[in-house]
Amino acid sequence: MRAAQLTAPETIELAEVAEPKATEGLAVLESEIMGVCGTDVKVLRGTIPVSMPRIMGHELVGRVVATPDPDVIPEGTRVLVDPSLACGTCHQCLHRRPHLCSRGGLMGREIDGVFAELVAVDPARLLPMPESIEDREAGLIQVLGTCVHGLRTVDVFPGDVAVVLGLGVAGQLMVQLLSQRGATVIGITRSEEKRQLAARHGATAVAAPGDAEEVIGDLTSGIGPSLVVEAVGTEATLSQAIEWAGTAADVVLFGTLTGGQKGLPYYQLYYKELTLWNPRAALLEDYARAIQLVGDGLLDVGEIVTDVVPLDEIEEAFRLVDDPASLKVLVDPNDGP
Repeated sequence: MRAAQLTAPETIELAEVAEPKATEGLAVLESEIMGVCGTDVKVLRGTIPVSMPRIMGHELVGRVVATPDPDVIPEGTRVLVDPSLACGTCHQCLHRRPHLCSRGGLMGREIDGVFAELVAVDPARLLPMPESIEDREAGLIQVLGTCVHGLRTVDVFPGDVAVVLGLGVAGQLMVQLLSQRGATVIGITRSEEKRQLAARHGATAVAAPGDAEEVIGDLTSGIGPSLVVEAVGTEATLSQAIEWAGTAADVVLFGTLTGGQKGLPYYQLYYKELTLWNPRAALLEDYARAIQLVGDGLLDVGEIVTDVVPLDEIEEAFRLVDDPASLKVLVDPNDGP
């Protein structure tokens, strides 16, 4: 079968590899749609080191073609894969936090991933995906699950003002989730196109960063928002989120920050008595909620997909992820020779 393997930093090759078998309790899936995300880019560039060759990728919707227990997961079932690995016995796992497992990992990083025609997965990490959800929508549900998880620790009530800083894929999904919960959402980004997309899908107001303070002040009567979601992942934007937050607000650091250099406005954290949340990954129930939201028509995620690329053109998929004009890039293993 064909699989996209990382053979050296910055080198991804389409190779013929052995097909997985439904042995040792694993189900075999035929891949239907895959997503490319920032973690995959970091693996490709060597920022996240992995052993090589490594089949990349961790976002997958597929169909069961072989199963160790048909009563648990029948053949033909369309499923979403939870890509996190957990030992089940460490402190975090025993306290119902398997996404933080001290011995855990991620498909496409610690073990071979999903950029292949067939993938073997533990049936316990599979969730049924309704046939009514189109592939373009299905390809976004894994990242939507992480956004659901990112907001599960904050209280959002109708009429609350929430700012989403950064309107990439996660930011667009955050706008819809917060709007669906009744919040007045302000979306902030430099891109006019992404601002317009957020406005079409629930943002009450949008602004470029230079205009944000005025817009936030107008919509909050000067007291600031009760929630700011940082969805960029830089120290500068986290600092900005803290500065914009109202007193006693929640700040969700959803963008992945790696290392700091300039420092944060620590006094503002104290003075405003802010709560800073730093969510990671997702739980199985977060993915289940994401499937429900899309399946019930409560979110409209298809427009966030800007590109669908054949598996044979996997390098183009990674190039598009780096393109500021792109949002979600999907890979279709069935589109090609």
